[in-house]
Amino acid sequence: MVFNWFRRKFDKSESEQVPDSEQVEIPAVVEDEPIEPETSEAGATDYLAWAKAAYQNIQQQQESSSVAVVEADETSSDTSAPVETTDPELLETAGINDVEPETTAPEGEIEVAVDNSAPVKKEAPEATPVVTENIPIWARDDRQQRLEQLKATAIETLEPEAPTPEIALDDDFLWSAKVLADQGRTPEQVSLDEINWLKKLRQGLDKTRRGFVNQFKALIGQGPLNADAVESIETLLLQADVGVEATDYVIETLQAKLRQESLPPEEAVAYLKQILRDLLDKPLQENYTQEFLPIQNQLNIWLLVGVNGVGKTTTIGKLAHMTQASGYKCLIAAGDTFRAAAVQQVQVWGQRSGIEVIANPGQNTDPAAVVYDAISAAQARGTELLLVDTAGRLQNKKNLMDELSKIRRIIDKQATNAQIESLLVLDATLGQNGLRQAQVFAEAAKLSGVVLTKLDGTAKGGVALAVVQQLGLPIRFIGAGEGIEDLRPFSSYEFVEALLSG
Repeated sequence: MVFNWFRRKFDKSESEQVPDSEQVEIPAVVEDEPIEPETSEAGATDYLAWAKAAYQNIQQQQESSSVAVVEADETSSDTSAPVETTDPELLETAGINDVEPETTAPEGEIEVAVDNSAPVKKEAPEATPVVTENIPIWARDDRQQRLEQLKATAIETLEPEAPTPEIALDDDFLWSAKVLADQGRTPEQVSLDEINWLKKLRQGLDKTRRGFVNQFKALIGQGPLNADAVESIETLLLQADVGVEATDYVIETLQAKLRQESLPPEEAVAYLKQILRDLLDKPLQENYTQEFLPIQNQLNIWLLVGVNGVGKTTTIGKLAHMTQASGYKCLIAAGDTFRAAAVQQVQVWGQRSGIEVIANPGQNTDPAAVVYDAISAAQARGTELLLVDTAGRLQNKKNLMDELSKIRRIIDKQATNAQIESLLVLDATLGQNGLRQAQVFAEAAKLSGVVLTKLDGTAKGGVALAVVQQLGLPIRFIGAGEGIEDLRPFSSYEFVEALLSG
């Protein structure tokens, strides 16, 4: 049973489907349409029951996985028969260097038939006469004893079983469960990886949330927004790296609502969440597809571009790991042939994920040639997703941008039947400075979306709103840490809840 991160669900066979009678009932919700959180006592009880059911389900998943691993180990150990060999090297390693090789009967002689109806078992080493002419005198007496000790030690030093990761039904778990329940998920559809990811996302936005939400509630609680309150909210949004254009949009929309009716602080925050979700989803309503995932049984090519230091190669490694874990066949093209050790870096990421990297060992080689070879290899091996790393470049370097356009032309020409996407990698810690690069990249690489990296506490979460408002591009993936599992598909609902929920 594989959890497909691109679809955010388990890929099961029909025999693994959970019967309807065993599923835990939760408040009625519509798939992919978040509901407003219930504030009644009954609603809180339902959320708690949902979280407990999800917690128990995750524990069962871990227990079944541990049992499956143990059974597999026992099966392999039971069915493995002792290997008999006359290889001199192996015998010498075991301390048996005096066994004569097996001889074959000369041609013409009659071989003695052996009754194979019963299993033939070799006698234990102690029953075999030992030739000691090649063994030093001082070692002859305890040779057999040392062999027995070696066997006993081999049995006693088996690797211990890996401990099952501990999970805690704490506040972070309850918050993560509530976010998933509000999106129409059932407890059986939740994985521990999802819970851990939401915890990391919430922690990454903790600094922005604590500095914004309390002050916003205090301003709204004073009544209708006056000029001073509007200016204070604008300052809060700009300090959170939301950007001027997105700030103006949020303020105008919020004021229009507050002119119609007076909202208590909690309802004002809920309405602000809706404004931010609509803003983040706006590109998906206009020019871009809602889903962003590899098409199975077909070649997909994702080209990653961006300036130096934003984390393209690291993002390649994390995407490759997520792709592999989600059940896709993946390949990496090391197209960054200029930066020192860039090829070695992406090869290390490939080794961590068990994914092959197509690279040219030479220095300053043509990246377009590497991409060409990688496409040929992907087509020959039935690869479903080819991730292409590229060299970092500034948007004002025309020769490098022309080279990026050349790579894109080769991909379009060489892989006519492939689904081709280009992702711009942006460093969230750069804030507004990182957005000025994107327009030129959009023209050269035909961008499909943005990967927002390094949103792990040092960045300000509002930059995601500025990206969408100023670039008109959807955010496809978001990174909230340095680990290999700290990059996931972007969800506007989860992001806004992590940004504004206490």
